[in-house]
Amino acid sequence: MSEPTATQDLVQGVPEPSAAAPASSGKPRSLWHDTWDILKHRKIFWISFVLLIVFLVMAAFPSLFTSKNPEYATLARSMEPPSSDAWFGFDLQGRDVFARTIYGARTSIIVGVLATVGTVLLGGVVGVIAAYRGRWLDSLLSRIGEIFLGVPYVLGAIIILGSVAPVQANPGKTLIMTVVIIVLAVLGWPVLARIARSAVIQAKHQDYVQAARALGAGPFRIIFKHLLPNSLAPILVYATITIGSYIGAEATLSLLGIGLRTPVISWGIAIADHTRYIRTGAHAMLFPAAFLSLCVLTFVMLGEAVRDALDPKLR
Repeated sequence: MSEPTATQDLVQGVPEPSAAAPASSGKPRSLWHDTWDILKHRKIFWISFVLLIVFLVMAAFPSLFTSKNPEYATLARSMEPPSSDAWFGFDLQGRDVFARTIYGARTSIIVGVLATVGTVLLGGVVGVIAAYRGRWLDSLLSRIGEIFLGVPYVLGAIIILGSVAPVQANPGKTLIMTVVIIVLAVLGWPVLARIARSAVIQAKHQDYVQAARALGAGPFRIIFKHLLPNSLAPILVYATITIGSYIGAEATLSLLGIGLRTPVISWGIAIADHTRYIRTGAHAMLFPAAFLSLCVLTFVMLGEAVRDALDPKLR
């Protein structure tokens, strides 16, 4: 027998709402109450949660961590090593690496979160419609998703970004970020659509859905009142891990010279600008790379903790 796929694991690992254990008071407990009871006793959850709060505060309020201007450059201090005056040293342009690393968190996290939101909305809508309507529409949407899955992720991003956002153009910060976010979401939605489709198919055959349909509930009420709430668990797990993946993808595209670029400040740009100076000024690249890796690891650990809490086989 073949091994189950990751999508099947996410969907099959979520218990049915009726399987929630009753509390000591006799009242039924929801899946999310049971999940929280498990999560609050897991060290990996609290470690990732604390790190996530630190990164979010860093992105929202960078001035709490540094008072220096990340765009202020002094060429005379180009590639100076870390010191008491500049904890992470100075980059090639003579800018404070610590300040740029702190401010870079905002851009990288915004790109990861918004690209994930776009993926969830696009993939979720397609997956729910395909599962609920079924038949020819399900086959059509599934084939379209397979076409996107057949395109290598980085190659697809290179083609799209190279066409709509050529390097010789000089767009503003918002436009640069918007294009990258859209490209990440467009290339990443098929996997989420499969997860949503499988979860909705599993939920729509349950008794409570059949009862709602027999009582005359319309499609929108069935989808938003019954199917979506009971299909959110695998989507939530995948979305949490995807944020970290998109942050890493943004850095990869920036390293290739087709993602974010100046005047945007991000970890990926900091790495891309100093890869050629690894021998003479490794600090300008290693500190942003360390923050990038830790942030990606944070979202992956958080997603893994939530997945384990939702998996009845691991309870």
